[in-house]
Amino acid sequence: MKQMHFILLIIILLLSCNEGKGDKRQMINPKAPAIITLPPDTLTPEAILPDTIIDADYTFEEATKDSGAPESIINSLELVDVFYISTDGKIHKGQIVTNKLIADNIKEIFRFMLDEDFIIEKAIPIARYEWNDSLSMADNNSYSFCYRNISYSKHAEGMAIDINPMFNPLIWKYSDKPNEPLGAVSDTTINGTLYPNHPVVNEFRRLGFRWGHNFTKYHDDHHFEKR
Repeated sequence: MKQMHFILLIIILLLSCNEGKGDKRQMINPKAPAIITLPPDTLTPEAILPDTIIDADYTFEEATKDSGAPESIINSLELVDVFYISTDGKIHKGQIVTNKLIADNIKEIFRFMLDEDFIIEKAIPIARYEWNDSLSMADNNSYSFCYRNISYSKHAEGMAIDINPMFNPLIWKYSDKPNEPLGAVSDTTINGTLYPNHPVVNEFRRLGFRWGHNFTKYHDDHHFEKR
């Protein structure tokens, strides 16, 4: 009988030790990893990181103010939040003013670029640059809508987008004119630079965009447009 009591005592002690170990593990890590369920329209989990850097946080009215565009054009536009890895290696939130017809495409391409770790230096509505395309390009800013050159530019209706202009300059084919933006050089070893059959180029094409690299007079490598 004493032997049975002794065995039961040993079993109780062993069970107590196991429970104690479990308690210690909980004390070491008092907060279990939270399972976050994202809404279906959230671009990526990175979008909710607390250290996401905000490059642009405009209202639609602020992002289109003083554009010079008629009301019919303004009513066709949408302000889209986008997320990307910038040149500092961190997740940034920017904004693209674009045509409602391609807004879903813009969201999809930025999601693709983020998944591919493709660098976007910044994406800020061009209102920040007082609607000056040259200033925006020189700052390597990616944008869509700008009411300029309305007779031929797809940007004037938000049906085009420029990606990293300083990494992907306009290069003249049959002229000695300087690259645009001034001083920009295409170096395909730099992340954020586009070239034929690049995954980002192929994704734009899959979505029905025309790439400026194939224009007649110049290679406009930062430019994509949809008719």
